Amino acid sequence: MIAIQRANRRRPPVQFLAKRVLDYGAAGLGVLLLAPLLLLTALAILLDSPGPVFFRQERKGLGGRTFRVWKFRTMAVDAEARLKDLEALNESEGGVLFKLKCDPRVTRTGRLLRSTSLDELPQLFNVLQGHMSLVGPRPLQLRDCERALEYDREAFERRLGVLPGITGPWQVSGRSALSFEQMLKLDCEYVEHWTFALDLSILLRTLLVVLRRSGAY
Repeated sequence: MIAIQRANRRRPPVQFLAKRVLDYGAAGLGVLLLAPLLLLTALAILLDSPGPVFFRQERKGLGGRTFRVWKFRTMAVDAEARLKDLEALNESEGGVLFKLKCDPRVTRTGRLLRSTSLDELPQLFNVLQGHMSLVGPRPLQLRDCERALEYDREAFERRLGVLPGITGPWQVSGRSALSFEQMLKLDCEYVEHWTFALDLSILLRTLLVVLRRSGAY
């Protein structure tokens, strides 16, 4: 963490200010412009399966502090309770993250939302709350955090040195096709070499990834 603080001091404060202005400005404008799409998505979820529109889950953010992330619900309401029964089928290399391409808990609407990344849109509210940024390492659920600490504590703690993001280096470099080790490496490189220009580059690459629906399930 000391190394990250030293690296941050080498960067002009105006870059951090520009990042926060972009975060709040783009998130606020996004909520306004995307309001019709958000409402239609909510309606589709309600018509497809019983349960709430939104899914909220504890995640670790800046400095290891926990917060509740907002997402459109893409799974059955008992999804978390069924996770233990599916652990043996985990397709993620090393088992740190949980990835299952044909996860039986995902609803019909949920599959569409995941493939188009529309399920992530409610995280614009997390950005407005100050818990997240548009760009940064993805916040991991507590299950994954515990395993990540055992896997590589130093690297995992380094990625907690910045606000987590809606998108990040992992999302534009392969997403689910990458191993956890590769994800950690990309996140740590982002933290150490961050610039405002890098954020803009990742945002532009994210648009291409979303349009291609690559690596999302």
